[in-house]
Amino acid sequence: MRSYRKELWFEVPGRRSFINITPKVQEALAESGVREGLVLVNAMHITASVFINDDEPGLHRDYEEWLEELAPHEPVDHYSHNRTGEDNGDAHLKRQVMGREVVVAVTDGALDFGPWEQIFYGEFDGGRRKRVLIKIIGD
Repeated sequence: MRSYRKELWFEVPGRRSFINITPKVQEALAESGVREGLVLVNAMHITASVFINDDEPGLHRDYEEWLEELAPHEPVDHYSHNRTGEDNGDAHLKRQVMGREVVVAVTDGALDFGPWEQIFYGEFDGGRRKRVLIKIIGD
């Protein structure tokens, strides 16, 4: 069995963003040489997410609005976490809802997706460098 590891780095200038990272994951899969196995993709920061869904701008706006309703950024003093000097209590909650990682099957050297599925990096507290881990195992 083979094992392959790669890190992706992101620095989103704004507070929040959704970035389609499917091409980067596909590139890592090709580099790995794995034809049958699994790909794990996970955010290595507690205010960022990796998830699978459709790459449709309206859906991304819906996510943005829905997450802001669930956990609004302001007022920042609404969150106990922010009493430590942080202002990102909402980002921790948004990450919890959107998830930490995804696992995708690899079949015949390709990501074995359902219709419209793509992998996204979700940033909820941008402005600093963060990483995503890609771990691929298989034959």
